[in-house]
Amino acid sequence: MESKGIVLWLTGLSGSGKTTIAKGLERKLKGYGYLVEVLDGDVIRTNLSKGLGFSREDRDINIRRIGFVANLLSRNGVVVIVAAITPYRAARDELRKTTENFIEVYVNAPLEVCEARDIKGLYAMARAGEIRAFTRIDDPYEEPHNPDIVCYTSIESIKQSIAKVIAELERLNHITKTPYQQSEESKTLDVNAL
Repeated sequence: MESKGIVLWLTGLSGSGKTTIAKGLERKLKGYGYLVEVLDGDVIRTNLSKGLGFSREDRDINIRRIGFVANLLSRNGVVVIVAAITPYRAARDELRKTTENFIEVYVNAPLEVCEARDIKGLYAMARAGEIRAFTRIDDPYEEPHNPDIVCYTSIESIKQSIAKVIAELERLNHITKTPYQQSEESKTLDVNAL
């Protein structure tokens, strides 16, 4: 299926659900026949941005690099899903200005929920002073003022958050389902209703 390319930028705290939603969206959109690539902030940091620290300048450089790659992919018809904390509003605003079909998805979960989900223990290490410049512990997270989509992952299931993003992409005519896909989804819904 031909796509005009989109950049879905999932921003939110560590542990908010960005990567989980990104992987679910990837499966769903690939099922619709779209070319999809997920750019995960943690993976990018160990490869493309290795050596960068967590100062504001280094974080901005990292985000610009991710944005550059996302733009390259999207202008070639790929649906790009970025899962990166992206704590600074100015960096996200810059992305919006320089990226065609940019959709900001705020994966919103309270800090205490994110800390409770933290299987790597990063928040505990940050609170103990073992990690410096950790977002929302000793470094700010500037919430989006006007995100295109908000997923409230402390009260929505991952499935509901994914469905919300898909519905908005359809509403904006960024994606469409074939009649076959619509029929298959209806069958699945009917089976689940039993």
